[in-house]
Amino acid sequence: MAPLPQLASSGSVPPSDPNTIKTEIPRKAAAHAPAVVKVGECPVPAVSNTPIGRAVNTSDIKYTNLWNRIRAGLRLPHMEGPLVTRYEQWFASNPQYVDNMVQRANLYLYQIVQDVSKRNMPMEIALLPAIESAYSPDAYSRSAAIGLWQFEPSTGRIWGLKNNWWYNGERDIIASTNAALDFLQSLHNQFHSWNLALAAYNAGQGTVEMAIAHNQALGLGTHYRELRLPLQTEHYVPKLMAFVNIVRDPAKFGLTLRAIPNSPYFVRVNTGSQVDLSVIARLADMSLKQLYAINPGFTHWATAPNGPHTILVPVATKAALIEGLSQLPPQDRMQWARHRVVPGDTLYGIAGEYGVSVASIRSTNHIYGDLLRVGQSLLIPMAGRLLVVSRHSAARTEVALARSGMQRVKIIHRVRPGDTLWSIAQRYRVYVSQLERWNVLNAHDVLRLGQRILIWASPAMVPQAMAKTRVAE
Repeated sequence: MAPLPQLASSGSVPPSDPNTIKTEIPRKAAAHAPAVVKVGECPVPAVSNTPIGRAVNTSDIKYTNLWNRIRAGLRLPHMEGPLVTRYEQWFASNPQYVDNMVQRANLYLYQIVQDVSKRNMPMEIALLPAIESAYSPDAYSRSAAIGLWQFEPSTGRIWGLKNNWWYNGERDIIASTNAALDFLQSLHNQFHSWNLALAAYNAGQGTVEMAIAHNQALGLGTHYRELRLPLQTEHYVPKLMAFVNIVRDPAKFGLTLRAIPNSPYFVRVNTGSQVDLSVIARLADMSLKQLYAINPGFTHWATAPNGPHTILVPVATKAALIEGLSQLPPQDRMQWARHRVVPGDTLYGIAGEYGVSVASIRSTNHIYGDLLRVGQSLLIPMAGRLLVVSRHSAARTEVALARSGMQRVKIIHRVRPGDTLWSIAQRYRVYVSQLERWNVLNAHDVLRLGQRILIWASPAMVPQAMAKTRVAE
């Protein structure tokens, strides 16, 4: 740790205040006034007398409101100065922004606090996403940094975040939080100062290393406030400390932070295999939007086929989801298929193969013409698959047939070269959805030569002599 500054003997703050210390004035532009640092101003009695830098273990302390738990773990020196004041005033003048941010944080903050507490890090770190992303996992910067912790792809890879067609670890709440805390701990181990670690997280450790080397060459100090850093980084820590001050005492700034329960919002559930997210949402009795909010790492409509087969759901829905998954037939787990374009493929051919409309493929994959690229991946919306009409129309047709007394004849069709469910359905004037139900199939399943397909067809479609089971050779 960097040595603490000496007690102030002069200035605007009376020297009789034992919690007042004054930093050395950095050789920067005149606009950067000398910073006065006050410590121990946390309103929670349990920490008001905690020495600077001493870890406070809040993991076993019971708080109803998560904000009180966070306040108990704040341990960086309280910072004042023109930049801190500027951002305090900005937050105070934008209560709706703060409230929206806190509402988003409600989903994630308990998990972040848990992880910070387990590592015995200062709770200021749990508030860093307020500055990075306003607690939005969808936040995206001009430098392509994304997620709660604003990882750039190259940095994410260094810290173990995976990124593929199905999943982006930089958006994943748990994975990105662990990676960010690993990164910050590494920076703190290097610079022995949380302010420098935070500056390096923002500007890059090389930038901070060069700033330190520059000051050392000139015989200057190497504390955060003494370094020449990029303008954004000079504002970065003061902005965080301004929000920390808001959290310490929101009433002082005319704000109210809505309470966040000191209990987990979500829990991890093992799905066993790939599953459509809309199926998960239905089983968990929640909207797809709510499911994506706590699983932003999923970039498409299903979990990855090769795992890991886990998903986050609200704690209250865990039991219902596990029960629903245990009773879910394998063929009902996926409502989307992935098709890789091969030479000769056309939108109309693919739509026919899967029994869906061309329009549904276009809208799902943002295709505005008919041009496809070999190797291109297409999402096929199996939940909306059809032959000529929708599932609902097919169901209505079956009901009408039953009411009319029309009989069905059982046929076993053996698969021939070139057969698809769509072509078989056309041949026997039935619906793809019916073939799926009768044979426990999905429209994207590969048919085997000689495979037996059960069909309940209209007698008009078979010879009059066929009164019972026939085999179509």
